[in-house]
Amino acid sequence: MKPVVRVEDRHAFDTLIDARSPAEFAIDHIPGAVNCPVLDNEERRIVGTLYKQAGAFEARRVGGAMVAANLARHLRESFADRPAGWKPLVYCWRGGLRSGSMTTWLRMVGWDAQQLAGGYKSWRRHVIDTLAVQAPLLPLVVVCGATGSAKTRLLHALAAQGEQTLDLEGLARHKGSLLGAVPDHPQPSQTAFETALAAGVEGLDFSRPLYIEGEGPRIGQLNLPVPLVARMRAAPCVEIQAALPARLDFLLRDYAYLGERPQWLADQLAHLKPLHGKDTITAWQAMAHAGNLPQLFAELATRHYDPAYARSQRKHFYAWDQRSVIPADDLSPEGITALAREIAATEGGTEAAKRAKQGG
Repeated sequence: MKPVVRVEDRHAFDTLIDARSPAEFAIDHIPGAVNCPVLDNEERRIVGTLYKQAGAFEARRVGGAMVAANLARHLRESFADRPAGWKPLVYCWRGGLRSGSMTTWLRMVGWDAQQLAGGYKSWRRHVIDTLAVQAPLLPLVVVCGATGSAKTRLLHALAAQGEQTLDLEGLARHKGSLLGAVPDHPQPSQTAFETALAAGVEGLDFSRPLYIEGEGPRIGQLNLPVPLVARMRAAPCVEIQAALPARLDFLLRDYAYLGERPQWLADQLAHLKPLHGKDTITAWQAMAHAGNLPQLFAELATRHYDPAYARSQRKHFYAWDQRSVIPADDLSPEGITALAREIAATEGGTEAAKRAKQGG
């Protein structure tokens, strides 16, 4: 009798194989899985249509031939160099025919292949449960600061110094503002974003701070899980108070690619018309087309982002009045590294930071 393999057992296997179609895999998959579909996108469409129009038998007859051909190809190609002791774990949508077929053939070859009980759906339940249980317990320290304060780069510097971080904007592939979308780099699906979040909180040391950037409930088109938003709202904050010239210098470096996409930039600015009026937006769009990013960013910072930041922080973060404030005049890479050390020492992160705080 085959053992029942659950999501929690996946790390005991050499390879995690996603037998679903490439389109399903692209939407979301278990981290570390490789896609070896038993039906490709078009084949899955054909079999699904046959099931609806001609019934289960005809769908299985036609689909079975497709599955056999794809399994033969995987055996010749993807699995050709696997040793006799290889131990793969296979899953499909709900742990049914697709992963069952692959598991059967792999076991016939002699490999100790197993099927994930419940398939991807069991993984999805695991993600939802993980976020619901873990988010309220996260030892968050929320890093805040006006636009251009290098908060994401600061998280990277903290991580490089051994601190625990969760880079929400990196996982969301979006910088969290009107101009935060990265041209030609679409955001992941909502489910893939949540999978990345769940993976990011697994294995954390809950006795040490977890640094996270202060965000609203959405990053671009993605929603933050409600339990994570609630925990963030109640967490202690550290505010980077960077001088405007340093912020503008940083923005010009961090958003330099917008100078090569003037029309895209102008189109994004059009969304601000209800807030700032036609004349202002027309002037800003002219700056975008002219490549005058220094003046445009200065206008956006002082007339749009800074007033919005001032209004939102006290509303979003309940411990705002008790926040730690750290001034910053240098947001160069070296300045950000030094700032990360100061934050870690102030907030009591690693043992090294604690010693620095105590002067030892």
